[in-house]
Amino acid sequence: MFELSERMKRIPPYLFAEIDAMKKKKLAEGVKVIDLGVGDPDLPTPKHIVSAMQKAVERADRQKYPSYEGMLEFRESVSEFYKRRKGINLDPQKEVIALIGSKEGIAHLPLAFVNEGDYVLVPDPGYPVYYASTVMAGGRAFFMPLNAENSFLPDLEAIPEDVRKKAKIMFLNYPNNPTSAIAEKDFIKSAVDFCIDNKIILAHDYAYGEIGLDGYRPKSFLENKNAFEVTIEFNSLSKTYNMTGWRIGFACGNEEIVKGLLKVKTNVDSGVFEAVQEAGIAALRGSDEFIDENCRIYAERRDILVDGLKNLGFAVEKPKATFYVWCRVGGSSIEFVKRILDGAGIVATPGIGFGKNGEGYVRFALTRSKEVIAEAIKRLERLF
Repeated sequence: MFELSERMKRIPPYLFAEIDAMKKKKLAEGVKVIDLGVGDPDLPTPKHIVSAMQKAVERADRQKYPSYEGMLEFRESVSEFYKRRKGINLDPQKEVIALIGSKEGIAHLPLAFVNEGDYVLVPDPGYPVYYASTVMAGGRAFFMPLNAENSFLPDLEAIPEDVRKKAKIMFLNYPNNPTSAIAEKDFIKSAVDFCIDNKIILAHDYAYGEIGLDGYRPKSFLENKNAFEVTIEFNSLSKTYNMTGWRIGFACGNEEIVKGLLKVKTNVDSGVFEAVQEAGIAALRGSDEFIDENCRIYAERRDILVDGLKNLGFAVEKPKATFYVWCRVGGSSIEFVKRILDGAGIVATPGIGFGKNGEGYVRFALTRSKEVIAEAIKRLERLF
């Protein structure tokens, strides 16, 4: 009786919802499933963050409508964090806003700047929200292929001139989901210069910015001296502090772009619960030793998984960042995922779900203990 809009029809079913349905079916059959699919950390939120939330939630002044842009103290803690971790100066009054998780901000950005028919430059493979938010804003996605031959970095010079002229936003994401690729200074400079030259907003998804392995420190795009001319960076406490369910993140960078995003938010949400912001303050002002320990754990898990996959003959490299392993499997990624779920009770994410250039790959998440990952390898050894 009620038909979806044409825009919504253009958006495929959300990838992780489909995988969850497959997992539930196996569980109902009595299979002890090992879920290496969705990137939801199994490690707990640190106790001092939980404690800050518990104290704040009892305060009557934290139970009212929050400000749209976020508590000033939260925005100040973001500024302190960026100065401490990246050496970047942010004006908490003008260059930082709180988000209900970075996904929310990413999804709303095109609504602020994209007109009907404008292009948005979207990495392929990439986080599905880049494409979905483009469609919902009435824009047209131009897909930038990410290939192993180019270290999963887009070839910006391959973007046609007519597309550049009508492009409003370029989404980039490093450290990258799903490929785990990293971006260094030279590429960051070329991306910033490209966007300045073509008057394009550079929207950098930096959700994995603190998940660097073996001592590697992922770079913020705002470290580039000219980045503030065109860049908004989206960040999240979800992955850094194991707070995926808390729904708190932030956007920072160019004042005009931040203000445009805030105008959308004032019309579609009422801000982040202030008790959650108090927890965020405790996280951002806490010891960085927690971040280092998290990364050590992920590196240990990565080694077990990658070494096991290599022994089985798969083409896979040890990533320097994120908690994902991007494994070339050849052929249909969906068929491969079905095979290991049916034959080994293991959930992984098919690369095709991130775009056509993800075909032939599968993404494994390092969000289970090293013992569970070792068990997954044993199951795969029996299957292959």
